[in-house]
Amino acid sequence: MKLTIVGCAGSYTNATSAGSCYLLEFDGYSLLLDLGSGALGALAKSTNIANVDAVALSHVHLDHCADVAGLYVTRRYDPTGMAAKIPFFGPPQIAARMDEMYGLTDQDDSSMTTVFDFVEYDGSVHQAGPFTIATVAVDHCIPAFAIKVSAGGRSLVYSGDTSACQSLVELSTGADLALYEASYVESGDNPRGMHMTGAQAGRVATQAGIDRLVLTHLVAWNDDAEVQSDAATSFSGDLVMAQPGMTITV
Repeated sequence: MKLTIVGCAGSYTNATSAGSCYLLEFDGYSLLLDLGSGALGALAKSTNIANVDAVALSHVHLDHCADVAGLYVTRRYDPTGMAAKIPFFGPPQIAARMDEMYGLTDQDDSSMTTVFDFVEYDGSVHQAGPFTIATVAVDHCIPAFAIKVSAGGRSLVYSGDTSACQSLVELSTGADLALYEASYVESGDNPRGMHMTGAQAGRVATQAGIDRLVLTHLVAWNDDAEVQSDAATSFSGDLVMAQPGMTITV
């Protein structure tokens, strides 16, 4: 699988990065993990957005889903004709939440259901082209899910937004790469049940036996070097800080 970091800014966009968005490609199929604020334009630098084959959202905070509205517009109102539906995976009530975000209802003939085939996470394993998608609920302030994507005998686990939790450890065990949020620094006065520090992300990855860890959801008011230094105290494998446009072979 080829992973492209489209956007890795945490909580809000910054001068150099859009909100969370990660493009996975394998065997000619494209899957987006999240599509946060400002990410659609950045995505267009890496692929033809008309060729996106599926979307999976970790949760519905706007820094992870705001540009779904733009993707909807490109598919619903393409001058050459409305695009075919694509799979769209997300938390319970995902269809209603996306319509609500854009001021639509499921009774509207312009509902996002015209171009997205919404599938709610329910503990099942889902298939999107060559990708197998497994999810678990994680610890955040709204319903949120970590996502494990497998294809071609390789797998990646994306934490979405979460504090350190056992469900993330269990989903990550056996994965080839972990893409974990690291919104906090150890020196901060951090709220509970929201996000991870670099050290916590590293600890979860170590517990899961992960060899390659990419830290993302990097918040502008933190020093990335401090986040990386925190992670190095609990993780001894291949440690990478996400950057927009970065590509990684999983």
